[in-house]
Amino acid sequence: MSTDYDLFIIGGGINGCGIARDAVGRGFSVGLCEMRDFASGTSSGSTKLVHGGLRYLEHYEFRLVREALSEREILWEMAPHIIWPLRFVLPHHKKLRPSWLLRLGLFLYDHIGGRKKLPGTKTLNLRENKVGEPIRDEFVKGFEYSDCWVDDARLVILNAKDAQDKGADIFPRTECTKAVRENGIWNIETKNAATGEVRSFTAKLLVNAGGPWVDKVINGALTSDQSLSKQNVRLVQGSHIVVPKMFEHDRCYIFQNEDDRIIFAIPYESDFTLIGTTDQDFKGDLEDFGISEEETRYLCECASEYFLKPIKESDVVWSYSGVRPLYDDGASKAQEATRDYVLKDEGGDGEAPLINIFGGKITTYRRLAESVMEKVEKHLGKKKAAWTAGSHLPGGDFDTDGVHRLALQILEKYPFLSHESVARYVRMYGKLTFQMLGNAKEPSDLGRVFGADLTEREVRYLIEHEWAFEAADIVWRRSKLGLVMSTDEIAELDNWMKTGAVVA
Repeated sequence: MSTDYDLFIIGGGINGCGIARDAVGRGFSVGLCEMRDFASGTSSGSTKLVHGGLRYLEHYEFRLVREALSEREILWEMAPHIIWPLRFVLPHHKKLRPSWLLRLGLFLYDHIGGRKKLPGTKTLNLRENKVGEPIRDEFVKGFEYSDCWVDDARLVILNAKDAQDKGADIFPRTECTKAVRENGIWNIETKNAATGEVRSFTAKLLVNAGGPWVDKVINGALTSDQSLSKQNVRLVQGSHIVVPKMFEHDRCYIFQNEDDRIIFAIPYESDFTLIGTTDQDFKGDLEDFGISEEETRYLCECASEYFLKPIKESDVVWSYSGVRPLYDDGASKAQEATRDYVLKDEGGDGEAPLINIFGGKITTYRRLAESVMEKVEKHLGKKKAAWTAGSHLPGGDFDTDGVHRLALQILEKYPFLSHESVARYVRMYGKLTFQMLGNAKEPSDLGRVFGADLTEREVRYLIEHEWAFEAADIVWRRSKLGLVMSTDEIAELDNWMKTGAVVA
């Protein structure tokens, strides 16, 4: 029977957008709806790391760690504009894990993931190395190892953009209100939150990538199907704080805590330090939540155990929270629950297939998409081979060591730009900077400036090519300019976008 799509995906986080990109690249027809802005949930609430998960070794999650470690360099090469290497400093806390255990864990970390370009672990004397300068004197020994940084929200956007460029239909701010199996296919209804428009689609296969809302989709849009499991995820909140820059070098810190958790302190947006994450079961309202006073206090106190300069709650300039939809494996503590993903394949044999996705993490999204596609091909047949390894996301088609060369090329074409603006453009858009700036010859060609270096030209590009709808989409997800723009500037941008002034 003919359908609008081979597969329809509910959810525009990293998993949904990654699956859409992979599937359309293999020749399948794809539709995807996201009830809000892309990456407006868990996928923009991460610690912004592409990492193996050093602490997962303690929970014997060797398969997950090996897969994640092997993905670091693949993703780095795929998107060198928004992913780049970082060195992490782990001070040895004598009262916690012994030095030999840390060495063993880091030895495994260096060798089980097929590392090729990232440098390995080394031991540091924190009293002689500059990375020890901001650290309290009792921490003498440290270890330095490699992982990667990622702009998580832009990773989602670029996957969605590439999926659309390859032929997928992408529907932001569109909720799936109903999905029913009829005559071996899915009949799907959606509603656009901005316009109220209701649309109907048909698909051979449905993918539920709702993230924290995955059970809500099952119990809501899919509630007519009583065969589906009703409770599958354990919601775990992770919160982060941003404070003024705590140190001048480009290393990150990973701190062990007495409650067996770890937190990171990471250079952030040039002038800040990002500290997180917490790890606690979430019982609140998914429509309205944020960092608690208890979480803020916890992060400040944990970081202050290591830094010479204590961090006060009044130092926090911004905070954000994400709710991770971990698969409920019955672990007694939130931090012990598996970070691995679980795929449940329901249907087939004449019944329209449904694939529900539970868990997962930014680092393994591409592998998760490949695993989903194996199930899709089992039901719908194979069209083209797996292809995302070795591919590039939009703007990222340059060598991992080519960031400086790209910056020089941009300055050569647009000599009126500041070095700070060029650096930001390279890390946001990569080679897409040339498309965004077009034939601009002087600053006035970029239009009005809304604040920081955010120009009308850039805003129009984000609306036309990246689905930006309101100011928050731009200043907190497409960029982090909200950290340096005033509330009045953000409000003026929002008003300009919503009153139709954006129409040329």
